[in-house]
Amino acid sequence: MPPHSYTVDSLSKSQDLASTILASSAPHQISSACDSVHSFLHSLPPDHSRHFFSLTFPTLICKLFGFDDATSSSSSSSSSSSPSSPSHGWIDTVLASNDVELANKLFSLLAPTGLLFTSISAVDRLSLVKYVFPIERLPEWVRFMLSSEKDSRALSDLAPVFKNRVKEDSIQPNFHQVQLNVFEYYIFWFAYYPVCRGNGENCDTVSVRRNKRFKFENWVSSISGFSSPRRGGSELKIECNLYIRLLYAYLNAFVAVTDLNSHLPYRSSLLQYSAGYDSSAIVKGEFLVNALVNFWLLDNDFSPLSADLCKSFGVKFPLRTVLGETPPTPGLGEVVKLLVKYLNLGLVVHQNGTDNVEYGASPRWRMSGSFDVGKPMDVMAVSPGVLPNGSCNLLIQRPLYRFILRTFLFCPVGASIKNISQVFSVWVTYLEPWAISLDDFGELDAIVDGSTKNGRKEHSQSEACSYSPSWEAYVLANYLYYSSLVMHFIGFAHKFLHTDAEIIVQMVSKVLTILTSSKDLLDLIKTMDIAFHSKQAGSGKSRLNSLYRFVTPIREQLKDWEDGLCESDADGSFLHDNWNKDLRLFSDGEDGGRQLLQLFILRAEAELQAISGDNLAQNFQCIDSLKDQVACLFGSDAVRKLSFSPEAKQPAQPRDEIFKPRRVGNYALSDIKYKGDWMKRPISDDEVAWLAKLLVLFSCWLNEILGLNQTESNQVGSTHSYVKVPSSDVSGIKAMLGAVGSWILMLGVGVVRLVRKRGLRVNLRMLASKKVVMVLLLSVVYSVLKSFWTVSYGRVG
Repeated sequence: MPPHSYTVDSLSKSQDLASTILASSAPHQISSACDSVHSFLHSLPPDHSRHFFSLTFPTLICKLFGFDDATSSSSSSSSSSSPSSPSHGWIDTVLASNDVELANKLFSLLAPTGLLFTSISAVDRLSLVKYVFPIERLPEWVRFMLSSEKDSRALSDLAPVFKNRVKEDSIQPNFHQVQLNVFEYYIFWFAYYPVCRGNGENCDTVSVRRNKRFKFENWVSSISGFSSPRRGGSELKIECNLYIRLLYAYLNAFVAVTDLNSHLPYRSSLLQYSAGYDSSAIVKGEFLVNALVNFWLLDNDFSPLSADLCKSFGVKFPLRTVLGETPPTPGLGEVVKLLVKYLNLGLVVHQNGTDNVEYGASPRWRMSGSFDVGKPMDVMAVSPGVLPNGSCNLLIQRPLYRFILRTFLFCPVGASIKNISQVFSVWVTYLEPWAISLDDFGELDAIVDGSTKNGRKEHSQSEACSYSPSWEAYVLANYLYYSSLVMHFIGFAHKFLHTDAEIIVQMVSKVLTILTSSKDLLDLIKTMDIAFHSKQAGSGKSRLNSLYRFVTPIREQLKDWEDGLCESDADGSFLHDNWNKDLRLFSDGEDGGRQLLQLFILRAEAELQAISGDNLAQNFQCIDSLKDQVACLFGSDAVRKLSFSPEAKQPAQPRDEIFKPRRVGNYALSDIKYKGDWMKRPISDDEVAWLAKLLVLFSCWLNEILGLNQTESNQVGSTHSYVKVPSSDVSGIKAMLGAVGSWILMLGVGVVRLVRKRGLRVNLRMLASKKVVMVLLLSVVYSVLKSFWTVSYGRVG
């Protein structure tokens, strides 16, 4: 036991250091505080650092990530309150100052090989300090589970990142909390920082129940320093982007995937490592990846885990009503892309200079059961959150798919295209793991560890950057990314084409370029689609029969990965009929990929022609390239032969009418079964949401009652019914009223038939416009005030 005087001195110095950190906001103050922390840790033995990590370390986290309330420590020996509203922390200050020297000093303090992390490891080995992570900062699905005693017990089994970390609250019975050691506590705050920045909300008001109508400003802005331009004239230096530097440093230190000399036998751990490799680093790597996945990808997903896994533990997530149409946190695209690219880097690194790339088998994490085309894909059905035989790629398969899909489905119509572009870039990166090279990380390597730059550069020259048959197992294991997600993206492209036609066309062209970049890749995708839609035969083409074994896992993936992600009646979806049941990319139906891409090309041509900017010639070259890609994907006659031809856009027609032609050829729109109903389009920011939904339902009811959902047949003759009224029993007035009523009835029937023949319908949604509502509201207020004025002054007079 340390002497009492030493304990008092340590306590006093820790409190003084916490006060110094708390008062440090300017660059020179931050630099001085970093020196003070380094000196204090250097002079303090690990077994005497309890006071530092109980009092000073929470304050350091608060100032680092920009939380104001540094007095709450979240230590198990104190209250579990947490920092409050986000402000400009040290990371933001370094970014704003663009000071490389300050950035390097702060990075050296927080680096995984620095003195702080060395002290953290020593303290955790002695189990001197435990923290309680604030519940309101946890991912939303975790907060929901902690609200139930039964679900709290199952949380450790469902999510490995919470295994043995969910404890019962000693102060409040029947309540549970998440207790973490120092390393885990820091990683949780590190993962939560971009989420808090992306939400742009007061952290004190975070709760499980969020407003489903997210502010559009959240989608317009992204995390400070990740992709936003600088206001000054100086160019942002990558050394000052401290969060990206730290993220890459932590991945590089704890999730090693590029050790080219590790050819190791299978060991007892989930990961395979050499005898001299620190097993604690492996545990930290698993924890880091799981924490990032939970905070970034699973946060507000109403179906965060596999349905079968939840069913086996008797857990249900009734979050659909709360988070059903909530998009992922905006601004995470760049950090998620770095995570995905790094985890897939292990699939690219060659073994002994050969081209043999096994899915899920990084050089350091050798899989004893790596599957390929000749082996069953049992690992496709693994539980989320578990690293099967060391594969991190399998860990992010389902969460990343739903992260991308929810972005495409639930992005607000009035949102900026910037955040969608970032998420789209994540998807493209995942589609092309063979395009990843060690050279992509050369700049970050030079900053984090300059000595590794040259070695990686030399090796990167021998890496392939195009698809080869050795990637076949990867494509089959992630087949939905190449098929179903493409269809959802086409629907998204139709919905957002009017926002920025040039960028949307470039996005669609990029996806088709990937699918048609290699004949082997295209043949594999098409052959797998044929196998998916056909029955297995005993004899026949061996190539097709070898793919039948993947049909069942792909069907299970389709059902599980898209669990609950069906659009509402007012979102303009193309995929209502076969949602979550079928793959429609190569379907010849009207909701298949060919027809939707044909329609997209026609609409894109009209949109780009309406813009008539300086890039018109370049835009039409992009359209021609898009036609060539569609022809390559579906056949040479894919663009020429159309089953229908939308009506050309008139100059006086509103621009948004390009969304939905009223007539298609000689047929009414309802006969074509086109799903992009303009009346049921997504709620826009100039409409009253609840009133729009109510008017849409009322309009649908009127159309059903009046029979306007059916077209009038030209072959059926009009028959008129009449009532013969005896003249002796009816007076002249009654006869006249009857004649007028019959005339009005016939007029109404004639109007209904004319409207039905023209293919028109009742659409009262325009009354939900905020301008119309405001006019009506002002009219009512004016009438009430006028009546009150008349009554009041009438009595006085």
